[in-house]
Order: sequence, then C-alpha cells, then structure tokens
Amino acid sequence: MKTALVTGGGRGIGRAICIRLAKEGYYVIVNYVSNETSAQETLAAIKADGGDGETMRFDVSDPVAVRESISAWQSAHPEDYIEVLVNNAGIRKDNLMIWMEDADWQSVLDTNLCGFYNVTKQLLKPMILKKFGRIISVASLSGLKGLPGQVNYSAAKGGLIAATKALAQEVGRKNITVNAVAPGFIVSDMTNGLDEAALKKDIPIGRFGRPEEVAAVVSFLASREASYVTGECISINGGLYC
Repeated sequence: MKTALVTGGGRGIGRAICIRLAKEGYYVIVNYVSNETSAQETLAAIKADGGDGETMRFDVSDPVAVRESISAWQSAHPEDYIEVLVNNAGIRKDNLMIWMEDADWQSVLDTNLCGFYNVTKQLLKPMILKKFGRIISVASLSGLKGLPGQVNYSAAKGGLIAATKALAQEVGRKNITVNAVAPGFIVSDMTNGLDEAALKKDIPIGRFGRPEEVAAVVSFLASREASYVTGECISINGGLYC
C-alpha cells in the first residue's frame, strides 16, 4: 500500500494535494486539527474518484500529539509505511511587527516551522529503513521575498526552506528526496480578504493560481520521476518573483 500523509489536508491547497495523490494511486491520510467536516469532505472527494484513505487528527505544533497519532497508525499497519509526507499545515497571523503580539509570533512559527520538525522526524526512520521517501513542504513566496506585515510568516517559511535544503543533504544517500514548493497568490482560505484585483496587476500571468496547479507540482516531486530533484524550492507564482 503506497501511503501518503498530507498535513492540513482538509481545505484549499491541502485538499487539492490529497485528491491528486489519491489519483496517483496513494492511500492518503488526511490530517486535520479541528475541522473534521472539511477533512471528511476531502476524504469523500478522494473516494468519489475511486481512491481511498482515512483522516487523522493532530495538531502539527504539538509534538506529543503528533508522536502518539503517528505511532498508533504505525502500530496498526506494521507492513506499511508512510512513504510520502506533505507538510502543508500552516497558519497566518499578519500584523506589522511593532504591533505583533508575542503569541502571534510564536504560534505561526510553531505551526509552520516546528510542525515540519515534529511530523518529519516521526516518519524519517521508516523511510531510511525502506530506502525510499519523499518529503515535500509547502513554503511560500513570503519565505523567499519577505512581505511586510508577515515578519512571523516570512521567518517561518524562510526557515522551512532552509531546513528543506539541509535535510536533503542528510538523507539523499538513502533515496529520500526533500523539496519545497513556494506558492504565490493561490485562491484559498489563506488569501481570503486580499485585494485580488489589485494584486494580480503585478502578476505576469495576470491571475491568482489554483490549488490544483500547486498539487500538480507536488505530485511530480512525490513521483519516482523526480528522484534526482532534491533540496529544491520550486516557485509557483505566475511569474511574481522577488
């Protein structure tokens, strides 16, 4: 059973990734933290397309919850292992740094950056033992360019990109690739409230991206065909570069 785990798989980019990986033949574990309804909707969409999977609840920022949930799954599936991990779960709490609350700084780093560590660490050993794995993290244009009002988010996503490059060098000889994608403005919950009409004027393609376009790149990075691609951060931004 080819198995993939997608954190934050209930909505937006995460849902699109779950559906795409299921089409590629993966049994998809849809992670969520609170919105079970959305996670079940993702699972229903997977099954409607002929795929299969399950939901798994844990908060990526909570190392104990991550360890307990993944360990329970591993114990229940001793013949299987999670060969593809997509670190997609993320939150934004935007504000100018002078007005930013300590809690908003910490929670964004805990979810977007520490979540990468918490989940990836639990899945690395089986990948190393099986000598195959794909780790793909959803970063952001903000992590490459830095955006005002997003010092916390830019710091977390920038750290995620650096961590991706470092881990790729640690595990490459074990046939494990580690990559990131950096979406620009994608139609999703994360871009709700943004002035799309004004922002798309600066995008050469002239529009916001679609979650399915991000999912297509993630699907390639998860495939055997991407076996010589590692330590990369692929921008998906319609030409909106730094």
